[in-house]
Amino acid sequence: MVRSMKRTTSPAPEAPAEYNMKIVSLTRRDWPAVRRIYLQGIASGHGTFETKAPGWTKWDAAHRRDVRLVARDGEEVLGWAALSPVSARKVYAGVAEVSVYVAEGARGRGVGRALLEALVRASEGAGLWTLQAGVFPENEASLALHRRCGFRLVGVRERIGCAGGIWRDVCLLERRSPADPPVISEKRGRESEARQFQRRPRRSRRNSRKP
Repeated sequence: MVRSMKRTTSPAPEAPAEYNMKIVSLTRRDWPAVRRIYLQGIASGHGTFETKAPGWTKWDAAHRRDVRLVARDGEEVLGWAALSPVSARKVYAGVAEVSVYVAEGARGRGVGRALLEALVRASEGAGLWTLQAGVFPENEASLALHRRCGFRLVGVRERIGCAGGIWRDVCLLERRSPADPPVISEKRGRESEARQFQRRPRRSRRNSRKP
């Protein structure tokens, strides 16, 4: 599902001085503004395959509760970003899909970049190792935004979905955290103790015997 949205213009510059922008956690009270901004993304035709916004309960259940953010200028919500899991399997516990939406009146002012950079930091703090995003090729600003925040283009999923009678491509992007997380054991359903992706040197049996 395509989730990231920015208008199809040149990459957004930094937020202007008149913005007193803060990135804070997204809560239930932000939902009316979050839903309104999401509907603006739907109306753009280049934000998502979705045609209507869900209710709070459905949205809340579909997104991680530890990594969801809003950009706020005073009481005004300028945009939001959140993560949704890609799978229920333990081996993919650290992989999530990105959603970034910016209000129409706040686009082109660095809000999207501030949100995505904060989302990346929060995801690494939560132990995630890979973020992915699906973006329409026509959404050049969103593609540029993700690349500026460390995402790479994995490939183009050609004619992956049909909306309004039109088959559309979707660009798949991903960002891998530079830090290797603890190895996940799907059988045990938990992280193995102090094991890392890096291999440790093996000790010979002779040296490992107890005296």
